[in-house]
Amino acid sequence: MSEKSFPDAPDAARRAQNNDAVRGLARGGYVASGVLHLLVGWLAVQLALGRPAAQADGSGAFRMLAQMPAGDVVLWAVALGFAALTVWQLATAVVGVPNTKHQAAARAKSVAKSVLYGVLAATGVRNVQGAGGSSSSEESMTAGVLGMPGGPWLVGLAGLAIVAVGGYHVVKGVRKKFLDDLTGTGGSSVRPVVVRLGQVGYVAKGIALGVVGGLLVAAAVTTNPSRAGGLDEALRTMRDQPFGTALLLVIGLGIAAFGGYSFARARFARL
Repeated sequence: MSEKSFPDAPDAARRAQNNDAVRGLARGGYVASGVLHLLVGWLAVQLALGRPAAQADGSGAFRMLAQMPAGDVVLWAVALGFAALTVWQLATAVVGVPNTKHQAAARAKSVAKSVLYGVLAATGVRNVQGAGGSSSSEESMTAGVLGMPGGPWLVGLAGLAIVAVGGYHVVKGVRKKFLDDLTGTGGSSVRPVVVRLGQVGYVAKGIALGVVGGLLVAAAVTTNPSRAGGLDEALRTMRDQPFGTALLLVIGLGIAAFGGYSFARARFARL
């Protein structure tokens, strides 16, 4: 068998990046992200007002999409968009990120994003098939890890990593670093409203992720998987704190703002 039987991975990745269909679908993935964040934001606001309609997280948002008219079609479109973003991020991890001195970190970030988008794509497909995730499944997974040798350390490290990601989101929002992801020099081609949506959205999402990570750390310290949970549990924990209702309202609106920013990113993303 000749060497030409195996396509060169970097060349294949470049072809994927330069494919107009993949680019268009990847931009559609940002639209899908916008839809999910708007729904999660709305669910968070409903939770703050004492009228929870579903889990205030991605699973709840997917289930809401499934219940809409032509929900299966919408879910397939969302899954396809996230799948395209998965391919795009994997291609970026192989080819590298242009105009950056820290290629190793940039490639690792692209791999992490590809995993996230891949999970979202799979979740969309599962919801089409009538299956989905829940906070109980997250607790079961945490319990399984806690029962492993060194499990509490693994869960604690995972929690700290999520806290770090949350902090990164906050810094990215405050310092407007997300503009580097958009077309033009420093996002100069976008309107001020997009900048504000990005700032508010990244900060709110970062705070929510920080609470999620904190719950995992608490589960590791106490070896109690019921202390763990996803975004829905984090938002409920936030609501139960002093002034929690007001804070949750702000966070919910902030997550919705991130959804608005995601719509703009579908147009201006640097692809």
